[in-house]
Amino acid sequence: MDATILRTERLQAFYVLDIYGKTKRIKAVNHIDLAIRENEIYGIAGESGCGKSTLLKTLAAAVEPPLRVIDGKVFYRINGAEVDVAALSAEEKRQLRMTYLAYVPQGSMSVLNPVRRIRDTYRDFIESHRDVRQKGEIFDLAREHLVELGLPPKILDAYPHQLSGGMRQRVTIALATLLKPRIIIGDEPTTALDVVVQRGVVQLLKDVQSRLRNTIVLVTHDMGVHANIADRIGIMYAGKIVEEAPAERIFRAPSHPYTRYLINSLPRFGDKTVRESVPGSPPSLANLPAGCPFHPRCPHVMDVCKQSMPEFIRVAPDHKVACWLVEGEGYGKST
Repeated sequence: MDATILRTERLQAFYVLDIYGKTKRIKAVNHIDLAIRENEIYGIAGESGCGKSTLLKTLAAAVEPPLRVIDGKVFYRINGAEVDVAALSAEEKRQLRMTYLAYVPQGSMSVLNPVRRIRDTYRDFIESHRDVRQKGEIFDLAREHLVELGLPPKILDAYPHQLSGGMRQRVTIALATLLKPRIIIGDEPTTALDVVVQRGVVQLLKDVQSRLRNTIVLVTHDMGVHANIADRIGIMYAGKIVEEAPAERIFRAPSHPYTRYLINSLPRFGDKTVRESVPGSPPSLANLPAGCPFHPRCPHVMDVCKQSMPEFIRVAPDHKVACWLVEGEGYGKST
């Protein structure tokens, strides 16, 4: 089994706001323990507003006011040693993000300057990360990488608006992976793309991971994307991870009621019945219900669900779930 490259301990990251003299806390990341391995694609799934993107910011050491880490730790394994991100200086965090991490955002236009050619964006990126003295060396590096990923080098001469949305997103992924980062963080990289284009973007991410043997942490609410790319999936709800398992098992044997709703809402070939979505609405992260945060929407709610949040239960090797229903079935607690 590959070593853990990124780990969290009871991580809490809240948006702390001052509204009319009163402090309000938005509990976007609320006691999360993760252990993400080298050479894997780890997917994070859940509805919009559950804290997925905030979790990515926290993992990437990109925490800025009003977001604050309230408690817990984030660790990276760098050169064989585990490093506590909180112990790093601001400059060391910046260097970490520049040399060890790559970030693929939801929209390519947040990366690509609309009035500059792609080649100029690549040049600025390489010069900011490496001491490259010859322009020819810069563009040779960019062309070689594009060819490796199956993209035409001529796109370097194009402006962003001359490329399709799918090609712009591929260019953004190529840019993010140019210097072979150990961890790639993707925040909804296939959003707003049609399903055919999504497939090409997903395949590019898989090819990059296979070639570099690095780690990808991928956030998307699209369970179909996770089914195609993820090795393991963490299901996130109201700032918490409520289930985690290998992708194949998540889809074959989901244990948490919320996960079951996410799976059952997916369309199936030949099945024309109406799909059942999650009832009700997600809770406000500023005013979470007591106990399990899913209990107001859960059809199997019990009194204990309204009173306390269950700990993780291990239902199978590498499969754990936080649900009182599973606790009642007599499984042993996870360690």
